[in-house]
Amino acid sequence: MTITENSSRGDRGPDPSRLSRLSGSSGATHAPGAPLTEESDPFCLSPASAAGLLAGAPWERFAVIGDSLSAGTGDPSPGYGASGWAERVEGVLRRVRPATAYLNTAEIGATTADTLARQADRMIAFRPDLVHVPSGANDLICTAPDFTGIERELRHLFELAAGTGARVTVFTLGRAFVVRKYPDWPDRVRRVNAITRQLAADHDAVLVEMWDHPVNSRPDLLSADRIHFASSGQAVMAAEYVRALAGVLDARQGGADPGVLGSRQVGVGIGVLDARQPGDRKASRGDRA
Repeated sequence: MTITENSSRGDRGPDPSRLSRLSGSSGATHAPGAPLTEESDPFCLSPASAAGLLAGAPWERFAVIGDSLSAGTGDPSPGYGASGWAERVEGVLRRVRPATAYLNTAEIGATTADTLARQADRMIAFRPDLVHVPSGANDLICTAPDFTGIERELRHLFELAAGTGARVTVFTLGRAFVVRKYPDWPDRVRRVNAITRQLAADHDAVLVEMWDHPVNSRPDLLSADRIHFASSGQAVMAAEYVRALAGVLDARQGGADPGVLGSRQVGVGIGVLDARQPGDRKASRGDRA
């Protein structure tokens, strides 16, 4: 678990150029044939650019709960910083508001039921104004997922998070990683993504759409375990998360609040699976993290 608190405060005024930077591309240049780096990756944002997108943002108590996707687990990538997406977002929020407090209770292997049982109370006690919830990835690793139960538990988690008064955020799962022992794996992910999208809409949450983001096609996207995004993917996730929040800020300034944002506006593809479902004796150790 990570908790950080700072005593100083800070704020910035609105950035009039924010809208021009919400296209999903950083404008970085990349020489053909050269390996991507964080500076040349078209989907990444520099810390300064990311902070500019969130200039004037109100959030200063950022909570993250869930599994290894929430934890930002992943191997280092050459040319990229080693931090996970959540730590990167915390750093951006702290640039905007130095008093930002951060709580991350994510546990590798946690199911939605685990998150409810072991993390939800700490999240509520933290009194967040921005809270990220998981997407049910580990609930899929079993012989026959109970999608009715998955929807019920995720809905409860969304209700608890929204009940704090915080802005709720969530990723959909992507297509980069497949558990090949389950022939219906892509359909499982599509079904849980549909649940996530509906719950996000029901609770006015910010949905960062990841299923079909181009980053899914990168051959070096996954860590050595073939499960988690390497740090190059973590950097992209953080950038798309920031773009999603920036979209909310711009909608507020325009007198509307879309809550759920479209995939081309803030999409990022993520393939994260990090544990079997408790009680699934047939899930192999190789599917765990």
